[in-house]
Amino acid sequence: MKALVGIFAQILALLVAVSPIAAQDLPRLSNGRPDLSGIWQVLNEANYDLEPHIARHSMQMREGPVNPVPAIPTLRLGAVGAVPGGMGVIVGGGEIPYTPEARALKEENRANWIDRDPEVKCFLPGVPRATYIPMPFQIVQSEEDFFIAYQFAGAIRDIYLDNPGPSQVDSWMGWSVGTWEGDTLVVDVTGLHDGSWLDRAGSHHSYQLHVVERYTMIGPNHIDYEATIEDPGVLTEPFTIKMPIYRRIEENARIMDFRCVEFVEELIYGEARRYPLPR
Repeated sequence: MKALVGIFAQILALLVAVSPIAAQDLPRLSNGRPDLSGIWQVLNEANYDLEPHIARHSMQMREGPVNPVPAIPTLRLGAVGAVPGGMGVIVGGGEIPYTPEARALKEENRANWIDRDPEVKCFLPGVPRATYIPMPFQIVQSEEDFFIAYQFAGAIRDIYLDNPGPSQVDSWMGWSVGTWEGDTLVVDVTGLHDGSWLDRAGSHHSYQLHVVERYTMIGPNHIDYEATIEDPGVLTEPFTIKMPIYRRIEENARIMDFRCVEFVEELIYGEARRYPLPR
């Protein structure tokens, strides 16, 4: 009996060692690194709200006679402006560990979503939100370079694999420096502009935001994505989000043109017309 148990333990250890993440099945570059090149997209509700949430009528609500109802600016969006429920993407579950003041600002942002969300105005999405904006993005990788182009707003990121030193200025997409830990690309992101949000629920950050991303291929068509978010300006402690990213495998997969600045000209500048159009 002990011999059988020993054999079973050896088989189990072998199965764990091999694991479903068959490293030999991953596409690789000539230097042996996993090749993440391709068109990718996240499929979840993170862009609506990183936290667990139930479905609600609208992204912006107001008090009704009995229950909250859609705010007037979003009323005519109907179901298009509704929020689908989501289990959340925060590791360990629960809420973003905001300070009481920062939590109050998040709720205020959500109550004024259409006027405050930078996504509405086609501002660059920032990090990590660019990853789970519901549009594809493209990774272009070589032995020395790692570049990401996002469909939304034409956002781009150069991941510096040869550390050029700290950023000299804050920007919407930040300053990204990548290093390899085995088959995982770890990206340290600093220099992030404080105007971006983390989701449509008003989750904000300060200029002290520091994000550490981890990209790990778990198969030819899947990436395990983690982002640890640290921000002493608004958080009581760091927190981590985690989600899979899926390869777009259709033959004609590509990122298309979505330079949405032109789409929001009327929203932002329409009142400056000599003869403004009705609103």
